[in-house]
Amino acid sequence: MPRMMQETAKPKNFGKVLKTFLRDLKAWRVLIIVSMVLTVISVILSLFGPMILGQITTEAVASVSATGAIDWGVISALLIELVILYVASAILNYIQGVTLSIATERYGQYLRDQIIEKIARLPISYFDKNQFGDTLSRMSNDIDAVTGSLSRILSEVLSDVVTIIGILVMMMTISVPLSLVALVIVPLSLLAISRIAKKAQGLYRTNRVVLGELNSSIEEDYAGQSVIKANSHEVISIEKFERANQRFYETGWKAQALSSLAYPIIHVLTNLGYAIICVLGGDMVIKGKLAIGQIQAFIQYVSQFNQPIQGVSQIASNIQSTMAAAERVFDFLDEPEEAPDAEPAQEIAKVQGKVEFHHVDFSYNPEKEIIRNFSVKIEPGMQVAIVGPTGAGKTTITNLLMRFYDPTNGYISIDGVPTREMKRADVRKLFGMVLQDTWLFSGTIEENLRYGNLQATHEDIVRATKMSSIHHFIESLPKGYKTEISEDSDNISAGEKQLLTIARAMVANPPMMILDEATSNVDTRTEQLIQDAFAKLTHGRTSFVIAHRLSTIRNSDLILVMKEGKIVEQGNHEQLLAQDGFYAELYNSQFAEGEVAE
Repeated sequence: MPRMMQETAKPKNFGKVLKTFLRDLKAWRVLIIVSMVLTVISVILSLFGPMILGQITTEAVASVSATGAIDWGVISALLIELVILYVASAILNYIQGVTLSIATERYGQYLRDQIIEKIARLPISYFDKNQFGDTLSRMSNDIDAVTGSLSRILSEVLSDVVTIIGILVMMMTISVPLSLVALVIVPLSLLAISRIAKKAQGLYRTNRVVLGELNSSIEEDYAGQSVIKANSHEVISIEKFERANQRFYETGWKAQALSSLAYPIIHVLTNLGYAIICVLGGDMVIKGKLAIGQIQAFIQYVSQFNQPIQGVSQIASNIQSTMAAAERVFDFLDEPEEAPDAEPAQEIAKVQGKVEFHHVDFSYNPEKEIIRNFSVKIEPGMQVAIVGPTGAGKTTITNLLMRFYDPTNGYISIDGVPTREMKRADVRKLFGMVLQDTWLFSGTIEENLRYGNLQATHEDIVRATKMSSIHHFIESLPKGYKTEISEDSDNISAGEKQLLTIARAMVANPPMMILDEATSNVDTRTEQLIQDAFAKLTHGRTSFVIAHRLSTIRNSDLILVMKEGKIVEQGNHEQLLAQDGFYAELYNSQFAEGEVAE
């Protein structure tokens, strides 16, 4: 079951995510430490501001009381000192912000690199079981959430902690009794924050999961619009999306509402403490226990003391959301990878193309075996057709050949070398694949054709396109080989796409070929062009053809007839028809009024 479809009622291990963060951020610890040092200095400098302002007030009152006029000499010196402190604090704060932003953006770049490298190491089974939109959401939305919040979290948490400690020291130097009153609100505030944050984290994680579900729904609906419209499925698709969108809305507002509850609770507590301090402080000034400037400074410190506590309450929800997004990224990076290649790996110096299946068993899951005791010997240069009903295991055979999966039991060998003892990349280089579902990327036609052989010259490409009967079509385009193919390659027909993929395989020039249902979606004339191109492509090469229309594989050297994961018949076309068995039944059933049908 895809991960994104699973309900997540509880958050995962917060400590594990934090530990992973700390491990990853070691690479940028110098920048982070510099940023933290600058943060501390900036905060400390700003903390002297209220004290100097209090001195200014005290000096002004004292000078007016003594002489009837303000002593601007002393006050001007204090004002200059105050301006220098605030300017220095602002400059240091800016530098630390830039430094920390560089570190967190580099971390985001690192995570994206890790994900794209992870995708290359994941087995095909992962992509069979997980939806594309969820993986895309982890790579874009979740990483953006992590890097977008990390800089703020690191900066503000440290700043708030240093501010709280610094203000506490300053308040204690002014009045211990008043400081104790101010401190009463701290444990109450922290208790409110911790309880709210614990409940909010689960909602935020579920919200990130539903976001992945939304992305998958959007991607699927966008890519399948033609099928949706053809089946008048718009209403059902919209209803499905609206259900996911409603869940996203509900989890989002509940998480935000719960997190936002912390601020008003703390606001009430801090204002209550603030009122008590004003009353007690005013009484102490009247009795002469404190100077008026001191109580002014203390009230400013109390106001600033409440701000970082409120800041912690506001950033708590941000931390939960960031941790939920980070968990999804780290979960993906922890996905099981393909088993390591054999060491030392065997190589084939000169490929002949002899392929053997030795008693191969295979299943995608233990409950249902797909291939059972499959054995066949294929000599170099043979064209082997694999036919059978849907679910017989035809495509599974090519997946095993390419080492997308390894057999559960038995093994496959090429020129006597077991593929399990070779590097996967070396095995895959031996084959060119032309699939039913053509894949062309956004770029020029020439860039697409050079995909499998980056060293190919333009002449090599033209030679391949002429052999595959697509050169004339390319030349008829306004920009020829420089024509841009759209993201979905919807500016060329299905048959032209298929001919381009055959030309691409010709440019790659692999020792062996696999053709998987490559003519199933084209008209008869294009099918003939593809057949002619494929005949040139496979000439002299060992090739495997998964047949959709049995009339296209009559000239194959060997036809393997599969049923329920086993070879039930094998031979050439004439031999199998003469047996009047399962193949003959399949072949004859495809004719109606002299036309081959599916």
